[in-house]
Amino acid sequence: MSAPMTWAGRPAPASGVHTLRRFAAPREPRQERCELCGVPVAEGNHRHLVDTEERSLACACTPCSLLFERPGAAHGRFLSVPDRYLADHDHRLDDNAWELLQIPVSVAFFFRNAALDRLVALYPSPAGATESELDPSTWQTVLGGSRLSQLLEPDVEALLLRRTEGRAECYLVPIDICYELVGRMRLLWQGFDGGAEARADLQAFFEHVERRAEATVGELRP
Repeated sequence: MSAPMTWAGRPAPASGVHTLRRFAAPREPRQERCELCGVPVAEGNHRHLVDTEERSLACACTPCSLLFERPGAAHGRFLSVPDRYLADHDHRLDDNAWELLQIPVSVAFFFRNAALDRLVALYPSPAGATESELDPSTWQTVLGGSRLSQLLEPDVEALLLRRTEGRAECYLVPIDICYELVGRMRLLWQGFDGGAEARADLQAFFEHVERRAEATVGELRP
C-alpha cells in the first residue's frame, strides 16, 4: 500500500493539508466564508475552487466561482469545480480489470493532473487519500472504454468507481465530493473492513451521487 498522498500524487504542502482537513476532522461551529473575498457562504451549499499551485481546495462564493470559470482567469491558477454528475450504467469492469488497478478496497477515483500531465488514481483509507500507481496502458485497459473518460475535465472532475456485488458503478463527479468521501471514511472507519457505520454511509453517499447524475452516458454527446 502506498503512503498517503494528496491528489497531486505527492505529500501535501502545509496549506493544502489545512484546506483538505475540513473534510477529515470534526468541524467547529463557525461561519464558512469565501476564501477569496471573505463573504459568508452557506455551509454545505457553496462552490469550491481548485488551487493548481498548492494542489488544494478553497471555498468560494458564487460570484468568485463564476469569475474563475472564464478561461485564463488568474493565469489558470484557480479553477472552478463544476457541478455536473454523469453516470455510465453500461460500463463493464470485471475482477481481472479491477485487479490491474492494484486498489485493495472497492472504491476509487481517478483524475488527470494537468500540471504533471498524468493520471492519478486514489482511494479512501483510514489514513486519508492513498495513491495507487497507474500507468497509461492500465488506464486505457480499465477505463478507456467509458465515454465518461472522454468528457473528464482535468484537475476539477474525477471518475468515481465502486465495485459491488460483481458489478461496477462508474460516475463522472466534481473532484471536491471525492475528498468529502475520503474525509467521511477516515472519520467513520473501524476495524479491518471499515465497519457497519462506514458501509452505511458509503451506500448513502452513492445513492446521493446516483440521484444527482444528470443523464446516462448514452444520452450524452461527446
